[in-house]
Amino acid sequence: MKHRVFVILALVIAGVIVAGCTQGPAVPIATPTSNAVATPVATTVQARPSFTMGDHYLQKSYSFQSEKDVVTEQFRVDNPSWGIEFNVLPLNDDTIYCWFEMKVTNVDNGQSQIYGYGRENGFDLKNQIPMYTTGPYKLEMKGNRVKVDVTAAKQNP
Repeated sequence: MKHRVFVILALVIAGVIVAGCTQGPAVPIATPTSNAVATPVATTVQARPSFTMGDHYLQKSYSFQSEKDVVTEQFRVDNPSWGIEFNVLPLNDDTIYCWFEMKVTNVDNGQSQIYGYGRENGFDLKNQIPMYTTGPYKLEMKGNRVKVDVTAAKQNP
């Protein structure tokens, strides 16, 4: 029986020491760190078209002060390699209120495409759009709190 008491007492003391319930020198506890390596995410950057403008079909500046401002321009394109460039200058420090939208319509076949700045169009201040079909075109432009320089011209080789 004496041996049992001695074994039980030794186990209790060992348990107290293992549990850290004794006074002793303070040992810093290491904080577990993650050894996981961050995996880089591959992103694809689309190449934006870039070209120089040649002979102009249209070159004007427009100012849009409210959402009700709408401007329409028409011109005829005689070269299959042409493009549209527009540069936007926001007129308000809070760009959430600044936007521009341009609907380009080929009058012959009725096909149209919308380009712009702000809202769901992105916030690129300079945009170039290559075009490849001749014929009469109509631009319907609207915006809010922006000044826009629009150029439609032949693409230089």
